Amino acid sequence: MSIVGHFINGASNETHSRLQDIYNPATGEVSRQVAIAPKTTVEDAISAAHAAFPQWRDTPPMKRARIMFRYKQLLEKRADEICRLIGQEHGKIVHDAAGELQRGIENVEYACGAPEILKGEFSKNVGPGINSWSDFQPLGVVAGITPFNFPAMVPLWMYPLALVCGNTFVLKPSERDPSATLYIGQLLKEAGLPDGVFNIVNGDKEAVDTLLTDKRVKAVSFVGSTPVAQYIYATATANGKRCQALGGAKNHAIVMPDADMENVVNSLLGAAFGSSGERCMALSVAVAIGDDIADELVSQLKDRMSSLKMGVYSDKNNDFGPVITREHQQKVFGHITSAEQQGATIVVDGRKTQVSGYENGFFVGATLIDNVTTQMDSYQAEIFGPVLQVIRAKSMQEAMDMIDEHEYGNGTCIYTRDGEAANYFADYIQVGMVGINIPLPVPVSYHSFGGWKNSLFGDLHAYGPDGVRFYTRRKTITQRWPSANLREGAEFSMPTMK
Repeated sequence: MSIVGHFINGASNETHSRLQDIYNPATGEVSRQVAIAPKTTVEDAISAAHAAFPQWRDTPPMKRARIMFRYKQLLEKRADEICRLIGQEHGKIVHDAAGELQRGIENVEYACGAPEILKGEFSKNVGPGINSWSDFQPLGVVAGITPFNFPAMVPLWMYPLALVCGNTFVLKPSERDPSATLYIGQLLKEAGLPDGVFNIVNGDKEAVDTLLTDKRVKAVSFVGSTPVAQYIYATATANGKRCQALGGAKNHAIVMPDADMENVVNSLLGAAFGSSGERCMALSVAVAIGDDIADELVSQLKDRMSSLKMGVYSDKNNDFGPVITREHQQKVFGHITSAEQQGATIVVDGRKTQVSGYENGFFVGATLIDNVTTQMDSYQAEIFGPVLQVIRAKSMQEAMDMIDEHEYGNGTCIYTRDGEAANYFADYIQVGMVGINIPLPVPVSYHSFGGWKNSLFGDLHAYGPDGVRFYTRRKTITQRWPSANLREGAEFSMPTMK
């Protein structure tokens, strides 16, 4: 049984307090074990990053960018191996894994622009003979804590940008599917990154708490569930750290009477069931305006769902695979049962779906639930599985009020041909990322990703321009050199430009 260890100071490390099983979710069998790091191993990683920081801080941004250019090439060259590792431990179908990796590589491409994104501002003659400028300086050692659902993409949201900004990094990936994360992290050494600048530790709450409380760690970025995000944010900030903690989601799609129904159905199928619904941007609720639209939507979805293919990651013809663990499978089943018991209609039931030859896998079939109400437990919860719920509303405003009242505000979209309705929706909806006939409005790498309400804790969104601000501190310098032609007496009032 192979062991997935750590990567500290440029070398592999398998130190552990215990070993934890890693499952192939398609078979339900243990495929590897992961080393759970004790506190001392996490501290070793922090020490390596702390020691490497002074020299890395003074490395010119252009040299940092060149390492990222080589890193991008390696990620593309090794894409097949990366996708295989994602599929083996997460269950994501190979085409979906390739899409995840590509969105991560786009963030590396943005980081390659380090000389441009780190340029400060300069103003000459703000006063007689006085110049002023600002620049963006690194924080020091920063940390990232990432989830199981995107073992390549989400880490790539964090460390490429943090590194080109001059920080050193300690990453704590999900212990459920760490192999792809470890593999792509080790490629940084091959790209020429100095030892100690980037480190990976696999662990559990002990590792997380060490990162949150060690005074040498200056900032923490987290993506995961809302209860954990609240804990991460509260603990990090209580220990004087900068923190961005992205939490849960319940993403709604409003289907207007004038929507292109064929486009709506195609969009919802992919957005609700792709990656088995294990996306924080998955569309899990369709709000149909009017019973006629709801009936048509449910009918077409039911017909199309019969042709969806569920199976193992290696078959490109499959649409989605299993969920991550047996426990999560049972949790999703529980949400479906809860909706049924509380009066919803199970139109397509995925609880009994099996894949031939993989009966012990953690599969949940695509599920469609109609006549859902906002009082139901399944509506309030983030199901995080291949389950699409349909709610019926009488008006667009009623639907918007429903979305605004939910505790999460990560992503949403509206399907319509009406530009006025779309503009009103985009302007007034209380959600951080909005799509107009776009089901998964995930911002490109040169914008920033983040929700509102209980979907984000912290002032800055992830990656893009907000990512640069998160991983740097602005310093402003005002300068004047003494001159024989410029002499002033003592000034006791607030200095102003004269």
